[in-house]
Amino acid sequence: MAQVIHNIKSALKDTKKVQDLHRDIVDMTKTSSGMTTDHGTAVLDTDNWLKATDGATGPGPSLLEDQIAREKIMRFDHERIPERVVHARGAGAHGYFKLHKAIPEFSYAGVLNDTSRETPIFLRFSTVQGSRGSADTVRDVRGFAIKFYTDEGNWDIVGNNIPVFFIQDAIKFPDIIHSVKPEPNNEVPTGASAHPSFYDFISLQPETTHMLMWVMSDRAIPKSYRTMQGFGVNTYTLINKSGDRFFVKFHFDPELGVDSLTWDEGRQSLPCFVVG
Repeated sequence: MAQVIHNIKSALKDTKKVQDLHRDIVDMTKTSSGMTTDHGTAVLDTDNWLKATDGATGPGPSLLEDQIAREKIMRFDHERIPERVVHARGAGAHGYFKLHKAIPEFSYAGVLNDTSRETPIFLRFSTVQGSRGSADTVRDVRGFAIKFYTDEGNWDIVGNNIPVFFIQDAIKFPDIIHSVKPEPNNEVPTGASAHPSFYDFISLQPETTHMLMWVMSDRAIPKSYRTMQGFGVNTYTLINKSGDRFFVKFHFDPELGVDSLTWDEGRQSLPCFVVG
């Protein structure tokens, strides 16, 4: 088992992505400067606040003149890790992309033509409405984001597991998200999208009808991230060597097929997906 773990670590260290990151990585174990204050002064003791003493008895009260201690507490008091407004709950997986068939007629990009190349990727799946602690089996749209670490630079594709969306004009995006969030007075429901303020919004926006049919179908409670389709949100421009331009949207079909949970299964399941 130890050998398997060693092989996995070695493989992860040898990817093009990791090699590229090494240019900007500082190994703190190999530096000799140690910890410093915000002004660069070396900190020799991070465990003891400067205290008053008469030299005969034990330490007395903590002194405000200990600038290092006050700086440490100040930083702690101001620590905030903001949560994403949407897609806060998610799970990710590392992998690689390998092309099976070159498409020079559509693009001359190396990642879409070199069938011998293995491009490292990172893929993150997520629900939309719920907070970081919400369940994975709620009725909601599932989003995904793929980052390709290509030889030419990073390439991102984002999408959802449903091919249409609630709105036609992006200016309404804050409105649909506000309507689908939990009620401000009781934070209910957490993670789910079928509640009064949501229905209030869609009743005033007829363009949401198509998306509503998808969200209220089985597609909104996928059985696993491995059993849902993916539909790229953005339209990309691909150009071949002749300068011909093509507008392209990327779709992703699961090898395991599309499978969903029933409403009762979704309510009873553990709030966790296994990606692997």
